[in-house]
Amino acid sequence: MKAAIVYESLYGNTHAIADAIAQGLEEVAEPHVMSVDEAGQTQPTATDLLVVGGPTHLHGMSRKPMWELAVKDALEHPEKGLVPDASAGGPGLRAWFDSLDEATGKAAAFDTRMEGNKLLTGHASKGIAKRLKQHGLELIAEPASFLVDDTNQLLPGEIDRAREWGKTLGTALSTTP
Repeated sequence: MKAAIVYESLYGNTHAIADAIAQGLEEVAEPHVMSVDEAGQTQPTATDLLVVGGPTHLHGMSRKPMWELAVKDALEHPEKGLVPDASAGGPGLRAWFDSLDEATGKAAAFDTRMEGNKLLTGHASKGIAKRLKQHGLELIAEPASFLVDDTNQLLPGEIDRAREWGKTLGTALSTTP
């Protein structure tokens, strides 16, 4: 089986989570991790499982002006310790979904977001899951959130939790018809 893990990442957190999810899937599927920019050059829906994730900004999926400001802020204020991910840029998940073909198959959604109540922080995975379903894909797991602290660093244990979530996706993929 094949799995595509598509991510949008500003500071590398979502990228790291995507890589960990891929590691968790390795026992069941051949995972291919790709940035949303790379995914825009292909149609990664021709897989057994499409996993999509991005950072949460303003309670949902990021918008291009917001991540442009975030990248600019990181570059202008190196004292904050935020380094834009090498894949930052490109169309973003919203634009990518607009260009995505209809598909059939299995899918899952994840996000990275600030630690705290979802009612206060929001979670992009909810919007990602909705867009996956609108494109004809069947969700095999509830959307997942992986947490960062107020300095935008992944909380301890989140990489391991993402790897375990990947294993859970692999189990669901192998047991669903």
